[in-house]
Amino acid sequence: MAMQGSNDNVWHAFHGPNMGYIEEQYELFLDDPDAVDESLRQMFEEHGAPDWMDSGNVQTSGGAQTNIGDLKKLTAAMKLVDAIRRHGHLEADIFPVGKQDDRSTPLVDPQTYDLTEADLKQMDAKVLVANVPSHVKTAWDLIQHLRTRYSGTASFEFNHIPDDDEREWLYNQVENGTIDVSLSQDEKKDLLKRLADVEGFENFLGKTFVGQKRFSIEGLDVMVPMIERMVRNGNQDSVEHILMGMAHRGRLNVLAHVLGKPYELIFSEFAHSPDKELVPSEGSTGINYGWTGDVKYHFGADREYGEDNSTKVTLAHNPSHLEFVNPVVEGYTRAVQDNRHVAGYAEPDFDKAFTIQIHGDAAFIGEGVVAETLNMSQLDGYETGGSIHIIANNLLGFTTNHKDGRSPKYASDLAKGFEMPIVHVNADDPEACMSAVELAYQYRKKFQKDVIIDLVGYRRYGHNEMDEPRGTQPNLYREIDDHKTAYELYADKLTAEQVVPEDEATSYKDNVLNNLRETFNSMKENEDVEHTIPDLPEEVVNGLDKIETAVDEDTLKKLNADMLKRPDDFNAFKKLEKILQRREKAFEEGEKVDWALGEALAYASILNDGTPIRMTGQDTQRGTFAHRHAVLHDTEKLETYSPFHGLEGVETAFSIYNSPLNETGVLGFEYGYSVQSDETLVLWEAQFGDFANAAQVIFDQFIASGRAKWGQIASLVMLLPHGYEGQGPEHSSARLERFLQLSAENNWTVANVTSASQFFHLLRRQAAIVGTEAARPLVVMSPKSLLRNQRVAVDHEELSNGKFKHILEQHNTGEDAEAVKRLVLGSGKVMVELEEEMEKHDPSDAIHFARIEQIYPFPEKELQELLKTYKNVEEIVWLQEEPKNMGSWDFVKERIQDIKKVKQKLHYVGRPHRSSPAVGDPNISKAEQSRILNEALKLD
Repeated sequence: MAMQGSNDNVWHAFHGPNMGYIEEQYELFLDDPDAVDESLRQMFEEHGAPDWMDSGNVQTSGGAQTNIGDLKKLTAAMKLVDAIRRHGHLEADIFPVGKQDDRSTPLVDPQTYDLTEADLKQMDAKVLVANVPSHVKTAWDLIQHLRTRYSGTASFEFNHIPDDDEREWLYNQVENGTIDVSLSQDEKKDLLKRLADVEGFENFLGKTFVGQKRFSIEGLDVMVPMIERMVRNGNQDSVEHILMGMAHRGRLNVLAHVLGKPYELIFSEFAHSPDKELVPSEGSTGINYGWTGDVKYHFGADREYGEDNSTKVTLAHNPSHLEFVNPVVEGYTRAVQDNRHVAGYAEPDFDKAFTIQIHGDAAFIGEGVVAETLNMSQLDGYETGGSIHIIANNLLGFTTNHKDGRSPKYASDLAKGFEMPIVHVNADDPEACMSAVELAYQYRKKFQKDVIIDLVGYRRYGHNEMDEPRGTQPNLYREIDDHKTAYELYADKLTAEQVVPEDEATSYKDNVLNNLRETFNSMKENEDVEHTIPDLPEEVVNGLDKIETAVDEDTLKKLNADMLKRPDDFNAFKKLEKILQRREKAFEEGEKVDWALGEALAYASILNDGTPIRMTGQDTQRGTFAHRHAVLHDTEKLETYSPFHGLEGVETAFSIYNSPLNETGVLGFEYGYSVQSDETLVLWEAQFGDFANAAQVIFDQFIASGRAKWGQIASLVMLLPHGYEGQGPEHSSARLERFLQLSAENNWTVANVTSASQFFHLLRRQAAIVGTEAARPLVVMSPKSLLRNQRVAVDHEELSNGKFKHILEQHNTGEDAEAVKRLVLGSGKVMVELEEEMEKHDPSDAIHFARIEQIYPFPEKELQELLKTYKNVEEIVWLQEEPKNMGSWDFVKERIQDIKKVKQKLHYVGRPHRSSPAVGDPNISKAEQSRILNEALKLD
């Protein structure tokens, strides 16, 4: 039924770009009224069909009549354009091997939309796309052009990006060929030569060091010149740092040809080959490693790039835990970008540095740390202005086909959830790969967001060179065996284009092999090889006892007063402000400095000394247990203020961020930040200590062992709330035993302190070693209930005098050292509770108590001195609230055994062996805690 009279006004608003949509919805309504939106259904029911559908013509703004059939064709053509942009990748030539015979898809076929060549040739291309190349005239030309652009050896996925400006920019770059790299003949020759370097290097290693792992790059050779192009672009744009992370595949080649690591040094690292021990020739550049070292394909390197060496390129060290280096490198980058010599938050300059992340296809979508890192890319505390990601896509995991390794079609599909553009490119087309790099680099530069290059190649050999892949992937490797290398394919192309004569192309590879052979033969045999681990650096062996950490009282008073000031127009939460203002009395006679104030004064004094601070974690600004309040929120405006930003005369950054709800990514980031910005005190706080379990790889492979393996120095502080308070298995233990098990070679400090002054001095001691050879991480079993326990509060004189004590003694009233028969040792909250219990029962002078505040390095000398003072001790008790197979017991018992006298007994008091850290019932937990304390107070 056609609309009459006033119905024309009803539909008038839908003339123009909405007409096709209304027509489509009306036809859908006729088939199924319930299939359209309720508001449109009511309009169709009341007014019938739009007037233009009844007349068969549409009145355009210029007064011309457009036939409804033409409108349908136009709508169909617009759908086809959108389909090519969305789905062109489905028929693209992006697979060098392992591709399906027919990758065509009806989604991009004009016939799917009832369009013919004649239909499309009658339409002007500019009706469909505003900006088109000059050679594109009709819609038919446009469709052929778009299919070439989106379905060639490079393809693109942009439609998941919500920002219109970004999406249109990307469309224009691709469709107008803006990002196409046009190489001169000399540049093409240079590219071919670099492919010869890459392939020749791998061939030489394979033939010279038979049977040794190298995780070759072959099948993804073009990745090396791709990275080099990014580095060159960065240098031309005056980028100061380019930070790279990658797993082991292709690392030796990247080290040699991007980082400039000498061939001699790489050859010498194959030193356990049967034919000879190799010594680099005189003058070859060495790289500083740790004392235990690592396998050759885990090491990183630095290089100064450019004629004036103005760009520093860094490849991060990385263990076999593939993607876990991702957040570490992002931390490097942010550390370089941040200006920390300002009051307030450090100010990042995203043009100063950028990150290149190289991923394996199976690991990119398989490892959760990738998603954690991508999620941080646009967060204030973690953004780095966009990273360029290359997925080194070799179609396989170890032996696993991608069909068994991921649910979506592409490994890169993970990035769609983070609104990142994706470029798929065939690794056998080096020039298309250069164009992909150009698009990625320019996008990052313009929008300061991450971008993904899915570099689709293959793996010429097994996972390593001793692995046989044909047993599990026979069909794929039959094709790989017959497939020419990237160098051979590009040489054929340039020969056909008469850019390079055939004999010259052959000579490139011959020259590479001759150079490698000459380099290898010039190396010396070392007949007197001693396979020993070097001694630890003296600064690592030495303790930290000589560091002075006291702050004079006047300075502390001024800092405290500054932290209580607020901007005139700031509306603080009144209830909170009353709590904070009580701190003003802390320096009056009879008042105490509680834990929160002791911590605050530590940070303030560290900033006052000129050391920047960065602190992150879940709810760290307020503190999980509402004690810190380092960031205050205005109750009237969406504004915040940090008391640490109001310290008079301090021009040093205090950056504190609430982190996303992850541990691995955030801790990896902070570790990387600490390594790169070695003058900054960096702290990470777990919401509860057991949350650190989720970041175990970062602890194991980076923080605990990074210096021993790679010579990588960090001073990161980890605050892990710990204590048995009836909160169940997951909120009681920070797994102290795990950190003690990892403790060796003075790799870090593990502490469980029990007073505000101890924490004050411990933090200041840590700040004193940042940027020095003595630097090392600090693990703190930080308190929960103790935060408000007055027994941990101290007189302010304890901050302005003394320093951190490894052991704190609890003295009985009128105690006689000669009378002490039992020495109770312990660490942390349980010792504070023991002090409370001791006062209730007034125990005999025969018992003495001492808290071990620093568990590692274990205070052997201090304990020896203690036992000399209480020389009549017959029994030593180790008290802990953790189960016997957890906590400190297994770590301390041998050390105490070595110190005590033969006749002195050593006993354990605590919970029994358990598989779970704590019981779930708070009443049972309380009863257990009471039993432990009572048992510690009894004599035999």
